[in-house]
Amino acid sequence: MNPTHIEHIGIAVKSLEESIPYYENILGLKCYNIEEVKDQKVKTAFFKVGDTKIELLESTDPEGPIGKFIEKKGEGIHHLAFAVKDIDEKLTEAESKGVRLIDKTSRKGAEGLNIGFLHPKSTFGVLTELCEDKNK
Repeated sequence: MNPTHIEHIGIAVKSLEESIPYYENILGLKCYNIEEVKDQKVKTAFFKVGDTKIELLESTDPEGPIGKFIEKKGEGIHHLAFAVKDIDEKLTEAESKGVRLIDKTSRKGAEGLNIGFLHPKSTFGVLTELCEDKNK
């Protein structure tokens, strides 16, 4: 698969308004983008740390994936995202090697990335996201 880098670490939070100040005032990071991804029922906030991003995820619907995650596990790390080239090829490759997929083909995610998720039951408990920036 050969990811180029960790694209971002997704962290589920109850409130962006309450959590952003920690990342800005304590860690000294700058929130550079807040975006709602309606089909995923989530509002996101992004911070850069070198080439890697931190993505805070606030649910816009308790029945959405982040709402359910927080209800079950509480706030915390939700997923690890890797940057790849040819994402649909990588999803097919992963499935051919026995990895259970959440997404058989890529879909649009935050920041205009094409994304696809690998099921945590096949990735040792870590929800894994593959991301491709078609503009690079």
